[in-house]
Amino acid sequence: MSTQSIDQSWTVAGREFTSRLLVGTGRYKDYDEAKAAIAASGTEVVTFAVRRTNLGQDANEPSLLDAIPPKRYTLLPNTAGCYNAREAVRTCKLARELLDGHNLVKLEVLAEDSTLYPNVVETLKAAEELIRDGFDVMAYTSDDPIVAKELEKIGCCAVMPLGSLIGSGNGLLNPHTLAIILENAEVPILVDAGIGTASDAALAMEMGCSGVLMNSAIAHSRQPIVMAGAMKKAIEAGREAFLAGRMPRRQYAEASSPMAGRINA
Repeated sequence: MSTQSIDQSWTVAGREFTSRLLVGTGRYKDYDEAKAAIAASGTEVVTFAVRRTNLGQDANEPSLLDAIPPKRYTLLPNTAGCYNAREAVRTCKLARELLDGHNLVKLEVLAEDSTLYPNVVETLKAAEELIRDGFDVMAYTSDDPIVAKELEKIGCCAVMPLGSLIGSGNGLLNPHTLAIILENAEVPILVDAGIGTASDAALAMEMGCSGVLMNSAIAHSRQPIVMAGAMKKAIEAGREAFLAGRMPRRQYAEASSPMAGRINA
């Protein structure tokens, strides 16, 4: 049976997607480069910082919606740049107003500037309020299994633990805790932050993540459009490897050809 027949899509908040790669719009030299890289990635979900993006509210500036049309992509407004629950909730409400009632959001509440590490206390507070208000919340968080489970319990439709610090490109620094999160999750788990290259994305998928969200790994590469294509392939290969199931690790060698029936010298 082919992987295509058993793994055609994944679902979050009732929305079905085929691509398991989610990408951002920041750090590109212009919207043209962003548009080309996003197309090459094969993504269906594009995230953007509401507080830093023109969605048409400024008629004198280029609008993201011209480069990334909502009819082609599912937009995922995020609360990047928010440092407390109040700011994050207000930002999500602004996005809903600008996008005609769109309620799927990526919640990101940061602790401070040097690490951009998530403030999990404020994240939990904001998630509860947003969910009560009818938002479908995909929550960026630390790689703490207890916090991840708590976000799931309060109703987040997906939990997005970091692989390493935002924009660091250090890959998955703590696969052990990520494995614990995956083992106990009943909602999609997506690695968000820290991916540096295609092998990082493939590893996340081989572990069983539902998807990977990235921005800097593509936008900061020397050739963003080429890297976007590489990430697309890495996500697909990693998912297929997860479904196939890796061979067991062994302490000693095991010959690949049978010993029985061999020709004696």
